[in-house]
Amino acid sequence: MTIDDTGAPVPVPERVRRVVSIVPSLTETVAVTAPGLLAGATDWCTHPEGLDVPRVRGTKNPDVERITELRPDVVLGNTEENRPADVEALRAAGIPVWMTEIRTVDEALASLRRMLAEACRVPVPAWLDEAARAWADVVPGAPRAAVIPIWRRPWMAVGRDTFTGDVLARLGVANVYAGHPERYPKIALDELNASGADLAVLPDEPYRFTAGDGPESFPGLDVALVSGRYLTWYGPSLVRAPAALKEALAAARTY
Repeated sequence: MTIDDTGAPVPVPERVRRVVSIVPSLTETVAVTAPGLLAGATDWCTHPEGLDVPRVRGTKNPDVERITELRPDVVLGNTEENRPADVEALRAAGIPVWMTEIRTVDEALASLRRMLAEACRVPVPAWLDEAARAWADVVPGAPRAAVIPIWRRPWMAVGRDTFTGDVLARLGVANVYAGHPERYPKIALDELNASGADLAVLPDEPYRFTAGDGPESFPGLDVALVSGRYLTWYGPSLVRAPAALKEALAAARTY
């Protein structure tokens, strides 16, 4: 019996042959590390490109019946991405579910290492050590204070205790809403612009901000358009993320 990030016991078999992932980051992690294990993934699992496995709907509405039909040895989930009710339904169906809980880069590196070794029964991959080195070598840029919207209509932003906030902090970008009582608060646009930030960081997911949709809302602020995969995903993308995000932040400009 192994213990996941939440402290829950998970009856993972000694040999794992079939894994279903209901989190895009974890899907990519398994697909890159041990592609033969992946037996199912969500409709939102877009990496690696060309991934050809059965689909089980989304992170918030996984098809429990379909997952059961796939006969996984273990299902991989995340406390932020997946609903407790769906996790309990899978466990009630007799399926072991390994839950990750990740809010910092260090937690991501440690959690993925344990998940691969204990939930998937595979050796720790070289890319994970490469990711650890990439983040250990990060030199923060010039200090910036930023708002990090993730949605509009209504506007929502990154708040306290998030993986995204930790990623940016390591690069020298302080989230002005890091002390907000909510993790993803709804904040009016006027308030975002009056927050004291000198930078708006706009990812292309979950809302797809682009040069023509988003920057115009932040007159007078520098705007950095960044890849949501590098900003919010934990997995093989961690290797490239520091350099890619530093490049995007350096290209920030007023629109």
